[in-house]
Amino acid sequence: MAYFTTRDGVEIYYKDWGTGSPVVFSHGWPLNADAWDDQLKCVADNGFRGIAHDRRGHGRSSQPWNGYDFDTFADDLNDLILQLDLRDVTLVAHSMGGGEVSRYVGRHGTGRVGKVVLLSAIPPLMLKTEGNPEGVPAEVFEDLKSGILRERSQFWQDTSEGFFGANRPGNTVTKGNRDAFWFMAMHEGIKAGVACVDAFARTDFTEDLKKFDIPTLIVHGDDDQIVPIDATARKAVALIPDATLKVYEGGSHGISLVPGDKERFNKDLLDFLNA
Repeated sequence: MAYFTTRDGVEIYYKDWGTGSPVVFSHGWPLNADAWDDQLKCVADNGFRGIAHDRRGHGRSSQPWNGYDFDTFADDLNDLILQLDLRDVTLVAHSMGGGEVSRYVGRHGTGRVGKVVLLSAIPPLMLKTEGNPEGVPAEVFEDLKSGILRERSQFWQDTSEGFFGANRPGNTVTKGNRDAFWFMAMHEGIKAGVACVDAFARTDFTEDLKKFDIPTLIVHGDDDQIVPIDATARKAVALIPDATLKVYEGGSHGISLVPGDKERFNKDLLDFLNA
């Protein structure tokens, strides 16, 4: 098992598969690097080097008491890129990972980055405000935190339904999808789980997105019940100078895991990497 140590002494687990141009994956909440296994194998099988880490507080990484904010997450990602001396990287990010990657670009620039993929990602802002009426009401985020604190195992089982769109007619979600979600969520520390809700709800990435100067692919399902497309992807594509938005009709938040959408995303990812 591979680990690196961040500048503040946190041990971060990562996977490193294949050889070739590096593709670094940032997972969503409350998951870990295992959520990217299908994509890691896909890129490694096709001549790329796939790398994915467990965010601090998640999976096999350390669970420090502090540091659950996007400046810290972005600096952790920078530590990984520097320690592996990665160059011309494609950054692929799901959900709150999109915030991590956006803040990375905002803080560290694109000197080592060639492309970005934002999948079901939270930027520019999740929270409903006067300036972001399409966002999610604050009470929804408070309910998320209450659910984790009340009885997180059942909460994660319940949350998996909307995450994958298992409550929609004709869905292709498997029991395995939902079990895997629960398993990964239970390996997230309870402190991280709650703190990350405040971070991804309230952090505004508008200025970070304006600093993107590289090709960016945005993929989002129009039936995402977790991260609404009108508050995020449709606004992000207007802020990033060289961005393309692909909308998956009926797509859920868990596009990269659900049979059917997963294969479509893998193809779109490879096409973008090879372009």
